[in-house]
Amino acid sequence: MVPFSVLDLAFVAEGSTAGVALQRAREVAQHVEQLGFRRFWLAEHHNLPGIASAATAVALAHVAAGTSRIRIGAGGVMLPNHAPLVIAEQFGTLASLYPGRIDLGLGRAPGTDQVTARALRRGSANTADTFPDDVVELQSYFQPTIAGQLVQAVPGAGLAVPIWLLGSSLFSAQLAAALGLPFAFASHFAPDHLDHALLLYRQGFQPSAALERPYAMAAIGAYLADTDAAARRLATSWQQSFLRLRRGNPGLLPPPVESMDELWSESEQAMVEHAGREAIIGSPATAKERLRAFLARTKVDEVMFTSAIFEPAARHRSFELLASLREDRTKF
Repeated sequence: MVPFSVLDLAFVAEGSTAGVALQRAREVAQHVEQLGFRRFWLAEHHNLPGIASAATAVALAHVAAGTSRIRIGAGGVMLPNHAPLVIAEQFGTLASLYPGRIDLGLGRAPGTDQVTARALRRGSANTADTFPDDVVELQSYFQPTIAGQLVQAVPGAGLAVPIWLLGSSLFSAQLAAALGLPFAFASHFAPDHLDHALLLYRQGFQPSAALERPYAMAAIGAYLADTDAAARRLATSWQQSFLRLRRGNPGLLPPPVESMDELWSESEQAMVEHAGREAIIGSPATAKERLRAFLARTKVDEVMFTSAIFEPAARHRSFELLASLREDRTKF
């Protein structure tokens, strides 16, 4: 069966706090661990009041401490914001504390606006243009040290933390193929290049010490409830949040509404629905058919679900319904 995983952004809900959001992220990880999901990843974003996972390695330590089996990782660290050595030390520390459970997904975008990106880098020349070299440098810090090596990650050296490349376009797919690394595509908000990126990755893949054959994962939205109508209502929290972001007015995760008709224009509706076109929204029966079609088309090796659901109980229930699809032995 295709493994299921979770991508979380530690959404801060209206009326709540970042501390509560991080605790709820940990509770989701605990919940999906019991449901048999393979990974739980957090994403790095900055200057967004509705996302509490900016200090990604710190947040991951909190989640890992509350779980015991599920793999914990970054989906991802936005490498242009950081020196590769710093990330090697952070994830080397996590891998030392939680051996065999840590993943490191790397993104090429800043995960924020340009003003904030400049504040993060403080004038550094490290940009997306240096991403391939930075990935290779970061890989080197997880290798065993050699005689005469002047700089090493402590902890980190020799730990071989698994590195993934993440992307929403074709660049990282081609780089992951060239470096022989696993690849994850962000089709939960940027679906346009998914199929082409997977094709380029598989066709261009070069076996490496890290990976013998291509391994591709896709992230998609997931909003499941007992009825299609209830699931569509859950998804309106994400739709409102995404709409506000595109309007340049990001905020906290809003509660669901019965209808979006009064909240968006026709063009905005088309934009939001296009961004979320791969999402699995509906009852278990509806979700199963949509997921079956997605897997048949993409042939991904793993699916990562993200769910910006306002009510914690409804979010847990959505993952329970997803898990029930895997328990159904009917082949996808």
